[in-house]
Amino acid sequence: MTQLIKIISSDFHNIRLDQAATALFEDYSRSQIQRWIEAGNLLINGESLRPKDKVQEGDELSLDPILENRVSWEAEDIPLNIHHEEDEFLIINKPYGLVMHPGAGCNNGTLANALAFHYPQLIQLPRCGIVHRLDKDTSGVFIMAKKRESAQLLTSLFRLRKVHKTYLAICHGELNKNSGEWNDDLIRYDGEKKIIEKAKTLYKVLDKNSEASLVELKPITGRKHQLRKQLYAVGQPIFGDVKYKLSNSFKGINKNLMLHSYQIRFIANDIKHTYTALLPDYFRKLLKTKRLRFLDLK
Repeated sequence: MTQLIKIISSDFHNIRLDQAATALFEDYSRSQIQRWIEAGNLLINGESLRPKDKVQEGDELSLDPILENRVSWEAEDIPLNIHHEEDEFLIINKPYGLVMHPGAGCNNGTLANALAFHYPQLIQLPRCGIVHRLDKDTSGVFIMAKKRESAQLLTSLFRLRKVHKTYLAICHGELNKNSGEWNDDLIRYDGEKKIIEKAKTLYKVLDKNSEASLVELKPITGRKHQLRKQLYAVGQPIFGDVKYKLSNSFKGINKNLMLHSYQIRFIANDIKHTYTALLPDYFRKLLKTKRLRFLDLK
């Protein structure tokens, strides 16, 4: 049902539409309000404006809310590829397309929902024992805590950078140097706030030709989309990356992101752990198509 509110207070004069609407329609979050403005569900005097446009005293706001489904952490029977299991933790080979946990844009059908089904005791842990993340479209080895103590330990190891991860990527073109280190200032936004983060990655080219390169990537920091952004920055975006791509670099060769979490290493309670996730079939297929050789890493 459409909701109408007329601005009668001078307190809202000449402030942003999304700020005014969030204050006036108190039942909804600012991010939800912004989405409705951009979708044309929130109008000013019958017109569609931008979130940053200013409102004036006497303006009439009309909102036709499309209520979103609430996120659910309920158990769902989603298959898991269990690579290894201990009393304290679980190693999973995450497939392409699986989201970590429910949130904005994905209400259910996530790894957390699957864990709640297969390991009901994990519901008692924060985020069902998830202590780090992989992008939805990144495949590969992933570690889960099964107990509160192991969750705390693994979280500490990640924070102290004592968990060492190795990724494999197939990227467009030929990297100039066969190995090296990238140190970048990556930019992200929290609303309108610009945030600059230091990002460090060690890289090594395992094979390459004029069309493509197979690259081993070892991130030292853990920034969002770090590896994807850094390869894009040097002009060699990852195959299948529709977000960080050159104008002619995505023509349907493969719809999968060619970024795979290949190996994870750490020491816990004086025991060395190393776990490796086999390459997906679609990854191996593109290696063959691009004439790239791969020998399993040690």
